[in-house]
Amino acid sequence: MKHVLLIALSLFTISSAAFGQVASGSAKEPSEKTVIERLGYPLDSKLLIIHADDLGMAHSVNAASTKALDHGLVNSASLMVPCPWFPEIAAYTRSHPEADWGLHLTLTSEWKYYRWGPVLSRDRAKTLLDRDGYLYPTGAEVAAHSDIGEVEAEMRLQIARAKAFGIKPTHLDSHMGTLYQNRVLLGVLLRVGRDNGLPVMVSREWLDRDESLRSLLGPNDIVINRIVSIVPNVLADEWEDFYVRTIKNIQPGITEMIVHLAYDDEEMRAATIDHTDWGARWRQRDFELFTSEKLRRVLQESNVKLITWRELGKTIAGPER
Repeated sequence: MKHVLLIALSLFTISSAAFGQVASGSAKEPSEKTVIERLGYPLDSKLLIIHADDLGMAHSVNAASTKALDHGLVNSASLMVPCPWFPEIAAYTRSHPEADWGLHLTLTSEWKYYRWGPVLSRDRAKTLLDRDGYLYPTGAEVAAHSDIGEVEAEMRLQIARAKAFGIKPTHLDSHMGTLYQNRVLLGVLLRVGRDNGLPVMVSREWLDRDESLRSLLGPNDIVINRIVSIVPNVLADEWEDFYVRTIKNIQPGITEMIVHLAYDDEEMRAATIDHTDWGARWRQRDFELFTSEKLRRVLQESNVKLITWRELGKTIAGPER
């Protein structure tokens, strides 16, 4: 049920030879620089964002993710504004303003007992709520039942709330891929991103699978090459091999690797009860690997360079960002 989008985008094609660039919906003119060139790298560079999802969901997620940001390989993260532990991670961002803080726009609440509602008042978000008064458990239900005006209002209020807490977001993405469900939702996401001067996570591989999405892109929308994430059919004893193999096979261009970090503790076991996928043990394995020296060595040996959404945003918004 969780992260329908990530299951799809895990079917990545790491043989892609395209290079990330500011998308225009047409072929690049000879004089137009790609994002990689604007960042100051050669076109054959292998650039990687290691991105932690779901900060703000729980204290365990916050604690593991901030440790990985401070001492591990993770160099980007996105926050869930409607969640109970958002104020804790907001305080951390205020003391680490230089870090890469995206907003994981949240329109779903997927766990069995651990649920949350919208930032909007209930009377302004009637179509966003399930029968129990929480956000829907799945992105498909959001797409089927939610009024697009209420969706957009909730997105904008989440961004406003984050800024009110002192967060200076660097990019936008969507929890469980909800806002990538169809053209209408993606169009609103892109418009909200542009209105706030923030790049939106979009992959060239998605565009290659659905050419109709290209018409939604404007001249300043950034498109990275690929997004990778581990999925449920990878067994626990294959976890390390998956990440090592994926890093070694990263192709030139811009890749985002999405990880989910937390401790396998009592809090996370209760929050994710009856949900082994993306649950406590899953997140502990991710945490251990992305704070390990082995993966650090693999990155170095594979000549992979880490970049951030903050850097990507500056290619379209100028140095004052």
